[in-house]
Amino acid sequence: MNTITPTFSTKDPLKFFRTLNSRVNNYFKENNIKKTGNWKLHLKTIVMFAIFLTPYFFLLAMDMPFWVYLLLNIIIGVGMAGVGMNVMHDGNHGSYSSKSWLNKFMGGSIYVLAGNVYNWQVQHNVLHHTYTNIHGHDEDLEAGRIMRFSKQAEWRRFHKFQHYYSIFLYGLLTFNWAITTDFLQMKRYLKRNLSYGEFKKPAIRWTTLIITKIIYFSIWIVLPIIMGITWWKVVLGFLVMHYTAGVILSVVFQLAHVVEDISYPEPNDAGEIENTWAIHQLFTTANFAPKNWLVNYYTGGLNHQVEHHLFPNISHIHYDKIAKIVKETAHEFELPYMEFKTMREAIASHFKHLKELGQNPQLA
Repeated sequence: MNTITPTFSTKDPLKFFRTLNSRVNNYFKENNIKKTGNWKLHLKTIVMFAIFLTPYFFLLAMDMPFWVYLLLNIIIGVGMAGVGMNVMHDGNHGSYSSKSWLNKFMGGSIYVLAGNVYNWQVQHNVLHHTYTNIHGHDEDLEAGRIMRFSKQAEWRRFHKFQHYYSIFLYGLLTFNWAITTDFLQMKRYLKRNLSYGEFKKPAIRWTTLIITKIIYFSIWIVLPIIMGITWWKVVLGFLVMHYTAGVILSVVFQLAHVVEDISYPEPNDAGEIENTWAIHQLFTTANFAPKNWLVNYYTGGLNHQVEHHLFPNISHIHYDKIAKIVKETAHEFELPYMEFKTMREAIASHFKHLKELGQNPQLA
């Protein structure tokens, strides 16, 4: 992790973000709507939690063939990712509702998804949204030594195969949250005195983490065993659930920032980034499948990453409406607005980019 904190240029001769912000604000004012979620998001919350929890209750209540048991765990994984992208994400950005308590409640759904509110808010809201695609500061680019997600990361010989083995590792994302990542992150973030909003005492953070982990494993491991499901089936189902959610979440995350033609800006010796923060987001972020209703609905608008990064305080249910404003304004100021028309195109670009990053940079 780099020690010099990057700073963004404050010089915006184009006045891009001032113009864009004014136009987006006018959209909400003229249409007399709030920037937070509405009944559409509330209904979607019910849908996503139903996909997530209904199969779980069936597993506890009914004896079923093994293949049905595994299928239900796959569905739970699909619902798990859906709750994370649609409910937890908006809640922890404070965009789910105008009521802070409801944002905290919905953001707290991460505890039943294997994560931790404090860690997620620091990694995502603070580090990723602020220092997008800046090596050594955006932890979304960090995957240990086994993956190379940026041109600045150290190259190793096995990286030339990463476009093949990456998909198998992606499934471990949420499983790692559950068993190791949260503990390592909390230790690291508290040592650096990082926080999003109120800074609470480390003892409170650690106590919350331990208690919520106990509750989490009680729900997904202990209770099913108590209800009579064989322990090995419970463990296997747990792994299948997490692997399904991990693949979905990892792929969606990567399609926005680890694709072709995306930038990985480097600070100068003084730690300064060339562009303003808003323009930086345009160079480091891409949309995908913006016209695909199902992708837009299920991913919680994360296919509109450009809009999300510029306006993280606006609920995702509005992204498809303000996207036209953002795109037209970017083009007006001759700035990039990157998007892939289909999800297939974005996935192909991601794995092609992984292959490029996996090549020995000395031979490039």
